[in-house]
Amino acid sequence: MTAMSIAPVNTRELSESSAEAETRLRRELAAVYRLVHHFQMTDLIFTHISGRLPGPDHHFLLNPYGLMFDEITASSLVVVDLDGNLVKPSSGVNVNPAGFVIHSAVHRSRQDAHCVLHTHTRAGCAVAAQSHGLLPLNQISMEFYGRVAYHEYEGIALSKAEQVRLVDDLGDLPVMILRNHGLLTVGLSPAQAFLRMFYLNRACQIQIDAMAGGSDLAIPAPEVAERTARQFEGADTGDDFTDPIASSLAWQALQRLVDRTYPDYAD
Repeated sequence: MTAMSIAPVNTRELSESSAEAETRLRRELAAVYRLVHHFQMTDLIFTHISGRLPGPDHHFLLNPYGLMFDEITASSLVVVDLDGNLVKPSSGVNVNPAGFVIHSAVHRSRQDAHCVLHTHTRAGCAVAAQSHGLLPLNQISMEFYGRVAYHEYEGIALSKAEQVRLVDDLGDLPVMILRNHGLLTVGLSPAQAFLRMFYLNRACQIQIDAMAGGSDLAIPAPEVAERTARQFEGADTGDDFTDPIASSLAWQALQRLVDRTYPDYAD
């Protein structure tokens, strides 16, 4: 069982200085950018991944507009405030306006949204175009059973007024399908947000493939789907075994992949 939502990963040391925390977050976030590239979940220079910096200023890290995800390094990430301003303006550096609108809204409203990840994958956009949304067709899909928010399409996300509706629709759920648009996940860390996105996108891929087969779909009973989602969360379901280290081990493996394949990400 690939229980990816059992527990947050990469817990922070209380003694960590703000400078050390920013360095660590920059490297984790840059690693996630490279992983999104590696697993072909990019849309050229578009979409975005943000990470909230520790401290009272409500600043977050975001990719500079114009770089491909395989070009992102820890030092290239820019610091943005909740009004969309670069904290340290630099000539030639810009931020995707839609990235600011979506990410600042979620960071502002969700204290647990330390990382926000948004994609326009082919499978994610395909499911976002289906009126029934994500179906519990597979064990991977059932991780998200009853835990997916939906936000109706209003055009390119350039309106501040849409922020209110977006965060209202998201509520306290971990993932969202933006109708006719794409996918969004939040996490206590970049690692958790990425693992949620990896499996949300995989669930969408499975759904499109299953529906393309032309046969009747086998959908488990609601109580089975809900029990499976609770197992992924590590809830007490009376099972003989649990797997509380699954997400940590998965992230460690992914970190090794990035270190091995894209060693410049930490620069």
